[in-house]
Amino acid sequence: MTSAPTSSVACLSLPDRFMTTRTRFAPSPTGFVHLGNIRSALYPWAFARSSAGVFILRIEDTDLERSSQAAVDVILEGMHWLGLTPDEGPFYQMQRVDRYKEVLAQLREAGHVYPCYMSMAELDALRERQMAAKEKPRYDGTWRPEPGKTLPPIPEGVQPVWRFMNPSGGVVAWDDNVKGRIEIANAELDDLVIARPDGTPTYNFCVVVDDIDMDITHVIRGDDHVNNTPRQINIFLALGRTPPVYAHLPTVLNEQGEKMSKRNGAKAVTQYRNEGYLPDAMVNYLARLGWSHGDDEIFSREQFLQWFDLDHLGKSAAQFDEAKLRWVNAQHLKAMANAELAQAVTPFIARLSLSTDQRLPALVALYKDRCDTLVALADWIARHYGEVTPSAEDLQQHLSEAVRPAVADLARALADVAWEPAAIGAALKAVLAQHGLKMPQLAMPVRVLVMGTPQTPSLDQVLALQERKVVLQRLAKA
Repeated sequence: MTSAPTSSVACLSLPDRFMTTRTRFAPSPTGFVHLGNIRSALYPWAFARSSAGVFILRIEDTDLERSSQAAVDVILEGMHWLGLTPDEGPFYQMQRVDRYKEVLAQLREAGHVYPCYMSMAELDALRERQMAAKEKPRYDGTWRPEPGKTLPPIPEGVQPVWRFMNPSGGVVAWDDNVKGRIEIANAELDDLVIARPDGTPTYNFCVVVDDIDMDITHVIRGDDHVNNTPRQINIFLALGRTPPVYAHLPTVLNEQGEKMSKRNGAKAVTQYRNEGYLPDAMVNYLARLGWSHGDDEIFSREQFLQWFDLDHLGKSAAQFDEAKLRWVNAQHLKAMANAELAQAVTPFIARLSLSTDQRLPALVALYKDRCDTLVALADWIARHYGEVTPSAEDLQQHLSEAVRPAVADLARALADVAWEPAAIGAALKAVLAQHGLKMPQLAMPVRVLVMGTPQTPSLDQVLALQERKVVLQRLAKA
């Protein structure tokens, strides 16, 4: 058995053999992917795109008990919706088990791993003793072979786990692209289990093998992985490979200042799609949760990819703000071409069991400035394609007996005018003059009757985009 090295100092400059930037997003399908997770896909995707590199999707599904196909589906759907298209993958770790076993055999042959027969009960008892003594709970190396050491007798009928022989001295260090220089003493790290009794490999081991096989140059991930990094670096070095460059992103907090998670009320990424957010707006908002380009708040996907680099990643936790997200989405809605926005809102109108016609682009143009989601836009447009039901309160407030004759006269005037804003506006003004009314006195009840709400854009434009027969039918209910 070869003894482990006494020191492990990693110099993480980009290896010469890497000619192309290669990044990866490697989620575990043990729960739905939320905005905090997907940001860890956005940055490696953006870095690959901005440097003419390759972005890889890897599904880390070795946790067989907790992994689910439903969670995988949300990952794939969410990334597709956001346009975070991988160049390679998805690769599934459980389809690579033979490869992990092959590398495990190499480590065994080189003396970097050893079998450990300590049972879970023994391990639990060890941890209890350590905690009672106010020591850090850790494996104590009972089965670690050392020169001159006598190992316990192998228990009958027990399949061992395989532990990586971590270096016993020195430090493992790396220059993190976000956190700067990090050094951790090897004495702080115990010998990691890299294969279970049934031969199933564990997370930290699989990650290293995958990153080697996929030639990953940059690992951009959440800072909850910082504690895994020194263990992974030592496995890289044991395999004679140079580790990638690391960038550990600060946590995304929810609106209450807690770590974003399903337990703390985080929503699946696909729910934002269903709520009518635009993918480019989501990319814009997520990009600003931990990265900046001066004071720019609103930018296109193309600008983001042109500007993005690892040097401007934030070092402190970012806090999610749904009001800010809605504002960003509203800005993208306003800036979107009408034809493109009409196409985007069509599925949301279809959800209401309504079909559209050639008026849709003009309707989008009329209402988009007052909407912050596609759902809100669809609600406005639906008033032109479906029935409306004014509330009793609005009718009582705006449709007085005194104004009913003016509404009736407007209906008669609108029956014969050219159906375009200027002519409709002229008819409104003529009826106002005839009855000695001001515009709000007539416009408000007309809006309530025709659109079901007293607040709309310019009334002549709204009516012009409503069918004449529909307007006349609704005014007749005054």
